[in-house]
Amino acid sequence: MPVPSVIPVSDTAVWTLSGFGDEISPDPAIQLAVLEALGARHIEVRSAWGVNVADFDDERADALAGLISHAGFGVSAIASPIGKVGVSLPVEHEVERLRAVIRVAHRLESRYVRIFSFYRGDGVPVEATRDDVLSRLRALADIAEAEDVVLLHENEKEIYGDVPSRVLDLVESVGSDHLRLAWDNANFVQCGVKPFTEGWATLAPYVDYLQVKDAVAATGEVVPAGEGDGELLETATALRDAGYRGFASLEPHLAAGFALGGFSGPAAFGRAARAFDKLLAQIGVTTA
Repeated sequence: MPVPSVIPVSDTAVWTLSGFGDEISPDPAIQLAVLEALGARHIEVRSAWGVNVADFDDERADALAGLISHAGFGVSAIASPIGKVGVSLPVEHEVERLRAVIRVAHRLESRYVRIFSFYRGDGVPVEATRDDVLSRLRALADIAEAEDVVLLHENEKEIYGDVPSRVLDLVESVGSDHLRLAWDNANFVQCGVKPFTEGWATLAPYVDYLQVKDAVAATGEVVPAGEGDGELLETATALRDAGYRGFASLEPHLAAGFALGGFSGPAAFGRAARAFDKLLAQIGVTTA
C-alpha cells in the first residue's frame, strides 16, 4: 500500500490515522476491530499474540498478513525494537535483527520501520558513544537502502537521539534518504524538552511520521493529546501548514509503560483517539 505523500494545503487536511495495535490487546483481531471502530484503516505493528515483531517467524508473519488483508487494512509502520539495546553490542547484533524485521515489513507491505539509537552503560557520557552510534546507524541505513525501506528514528529517553540537537546530529551525519524521523512529543517532554519550541524548526525537514502521545513536564506522566506539555497543537498546526498528508499513529501509553513499549487497553485507547480528534478539529484537520 503506498505511503501517503505531502501535497499542497487544501481547505481541509486529511491525515491517515493508525495506531499501535498491541496497545489495545495482544490479539490482533481485537486490535483491528478497535482501530476500525475508531475510523482507522491502518495499523502499526509492534507485537501480536504477545510476540514482538523482531521475533516473528514466517508462519506468524503470514498469519498476521492474512488478518490485516481480510480486514481491509494497511500497515503504517513496523514498530521494531531495533537500536533499543546497548551500544556496546557488536554491530552485527542489530544488523541481523534488522534483516529479520525487514522480511516481516515486506510481508506486511510496510515501507516504514521504526528504530532507535542505542542505550549507553551506566556512567558513560553520551558524547563518548557518538562514533559507535553513528557507525551502527550507517550500517542499518545501508541495509534499508538495499531493501528499499525507510527507517524512522524515534526520539526516546536514554538513547543517543533523545534531545533535538542529537537527533539532528544523527540524521545529518548518516545522511541517508532511508533514515528519517518519527516525531514523538511526549518522549521529548520526558527529556526536559519543549518539543515544538526547541526542536521543530531544525528537525521538521526530516520528519516523515507522527506518533501521537502527550506528557506532563512536571511528572513525566503520559496523557492524551492536548492534555500535557507536548505542544501537540503547535506541532500539528505546523504539519498542516507544511501540507502534511502522512500518518498519525496513536501510541497512548495510558495504562502502563515498559522497556519495549506500553499498553492502554481498548477503553483508554478510544479516549486517546477522541482527544486527538478534538485537538485536530481546532485546526481543521481530520483523519481517515
